[in-house]
Amino acid sequence: MHAHTDSFHRFDKFNLKYNPVGESRLRTIFLKTDNYIHGRYLAEITKEVIADLEASKYQMVEWRISIYGRDLEEWDKLAAWVVDNKLYSPNVRWLIQIPRLYDVYKNSNLMENFEQVIQNVFQPLFEVTQDPTSHPKLHIFLQRVIGFDSVDDESKTERRIYRKFPLPNEWSTAQNPPYSYWIYYLFANISSLNVWRKQRGFNTFLLRHHCGEAGDTDHLAAAVLCCHSISHGLLLRKVPLLQYIFYLEQIGVAMSPLSNNALFLAYERNPFLIYFRRGLNVSLSTDDPLQFAFTKEPLIEEYAVAAQIYKLSAVDMCELAKHSVIQSGFEHSVKQRWLGQNYNYPGVAGNDMAKVNVPNIREAFRHETWLQELAMIDRYTAASDPSRKLSMSNLKPNHPFNANLTAPGSPTASMQTNPSATNPLNHSEYFQTKNQGGGNFQLPAPAAHHHYIPNAQAARISQSPSMVSLPGHGGKHNRTSSMVGHAHGSPAGVPAPTSIPPDMAPMPMSSLDASEPRLFPGIVSKSRKGSMVTSRSGIDVGSEDNVPDHMTQSLPALALGRPRPSDEEAAIVEDEDEVGETA
Repeated sequence: MHAHTDSFHRFDKFNLKYNPVGESRLRTIFLKTDNYIHGRYLAEITKEVIADLEASKYQMVEWRISIYGRDLEEWDKLAAWVVDNKLYSPNVRWLIQIPRLYDVYKNSNLMENFEQVIQNVFQPLFEVTQDPTSHPKLHIFLQRVIGFDSVDDESKTERRIYRKFPLPNEWSTAQNPPYSYWIYYLFANISSLNVWRKQRGFNTFLLRHHCGEAGDTDHLAAAVLCCHSISHGLLLRKVPLLQYIFYLEQIGVAMSPLSNNALFLAYERNPFLIYFRRGLNVSLSTDDPLQFAFTKEPLIEEYAVAAQIYKLSAVDMCELAKHSVIQSGFEHSVKQRWLGQNYNYPGVAGNDMAKVNVPNIREAFRHETWLQELAMIDRYTAASDPSRKLSMSNLKPNHPFNANLTAPGSPTASMQTNPSATNPLNHSEYFQTKNQGGGNFQLPAPAAHHHYIPNAQAARISQSPSMVSLPGHGGKHNRTSSMVGHAHGSPAGVPAPTSIPPDMAPMPMSSLDASEPRLFPGIVSKSRKGSMVTSRSGIDVGSEDNVPDHMTQSLPALALGRPRPSDEEAAIVEDEDEVGETA
C-alpha cells in the first residue's frame, strides 16, 4: 500500500489506496481498533513502533486516531483499546481526528441531522468531565490526548445552498456542511469543554486542523479565528493578507512537503522555504508515512530531503526542530526540558543556545523584525486624536520634515538618532542577563510597550508555573494557571511566579499538564449553563445537585446553537445574555 504517481491531484484515488480491490475488509482487519479481534493486530504493531521510538530517545510523536461520531460508544471503545493494550509511552501523545463525513452517514441513514454528529463526539467528553467514574477508561485515555484535528478532501467543491446557515438540529439535508461550519462547532464545543476541564483540574485540548492543502482559501480564514495551529497551509502563498496574519500571530504551520509532492504540489514549488525565510512559525512533520515514506524513519526523510533540496544549514534545521517542539501539545515541563526553562519568553530571552543550537543573533533578528512590524501597524492604525476617524492627517511621520532629504530615511538611521520601541536591540541590556531570580533575561524598557504575545503563542505557554515546580506539592501534575490569560500588556520584565488563590486551586488529580488552550471568546452564556440534559444516562449536566460538593462549579453545555430570533426580536434582545469567561 503506497501512494504512486496516479494520486497527484486525485485525492479520491489516494483514499482508495486504503481499500484494496475496492473493499475495506483488509483495512478493518489490520488497521482498525474496533473489529472482531478488538484491534489486537494494530495494538501489537503500535507497541513495536513505540519500542523503536523509546530506543531512539529523541523522537516524539503525536499520533492521530479517528473518532467518526457515528454513535456514543466510540469513545469508550477507543479508550478501552488504548488502556487494555497499555499503549502508554512518554514519547507518544494522541490527537483525535474527526473526518467530515456527515453526508456519508446521512446517505446511509445513520444520521437524521448534523446535531447527532456533534452529540456523539462531545457528549461523552462532557459526561466524563463531570463524573470521571462514568467512563473510567476514557478518563485515563484523555490524559494522553492533546487535541483535535479534522480531515477530509479539501479540494471538494462546497456549494452554498443556504443564505443563512441553519442550526445543527435543522441541518437535515444530504449536503455536507462547509468547512467553516464544521470548524466552528468543533471550536465552540472544545472551548466550552476546556473551560470546565480547567476548572476541574483536568488537561485541556488544542484545535489543530488540516487546512490550506487544497480547496477554498476561506478555510484559512476560519483557521485564523478558531485554530491553534494548522497542517499544510499551502494556500497561504495565494493570500498575502492571511499569510501576514499568520506571521503576526505566529500561528504554527506544520508542513509536509513529501506528502504534498505526491498529492497536490511539486516539491520545488512548495512554499515552505518562503514561509521559513519570512519568519512564519513553520515546522516539518510527517503525513501518512505509511503511504509516502520508504524507511522506518519518516521524519528523518522529511528533514533530509528538505536539507538537500532547499540547501538548509544546520542552524536552519535546529530552528525548525525548535518550532516543532513549540507547536507540539506536549506538557510545559517537557518543553522546558527540551528547550530550556524560559523557552516561552520572546526573542533572545527565551533562547537557550546550549539546548536548541540556534544562535542568539538569529533569534534577535527574528524578534526585532516582528516588533518592527507591530510598531508599524501601531503607527498607521492608532489615530493621533481618538475621536477622529483614520485620515491622511493621522498618518504623518513622526520625524520633522527635512528639505534636504530627497528620499525616505533608512530605518537604521532613524533608529540610531531617535531610539524607539521599534528598535529594542539599540539597548545593550537586551543581551544582558538578570543575575537575580535565576539568571533570566531582562527585556528592554523600550520594548515593553510592544511586548505583545499573540493568541497562538499564548495558547502554547503556561501562564504560571506547574505544580511540579512549586514547593510543597509533592510533584503532582495539576492545573495552576488562572482562568483568564492575558495576551496583551505583559510587563517588560520576566514574570515572577504567583501564588494560586485557594478558591482557584484545582482538584488534586494525576492528570497531565497539557498545553494552555487558546484564548477563546465566550461561548456558553449563563442562561444556557443549566439547560443541557443528556439523553444517554439522564444526567442533568447543568444541575449542581448531581455533583458532589467539592465538584460544584459552573457546568458548560454542548454548544449546539439556539433558535435564531426574527429581525424584530433581534433588535430588542441585543444585551439579553451576559457571556461567561473562558480560558
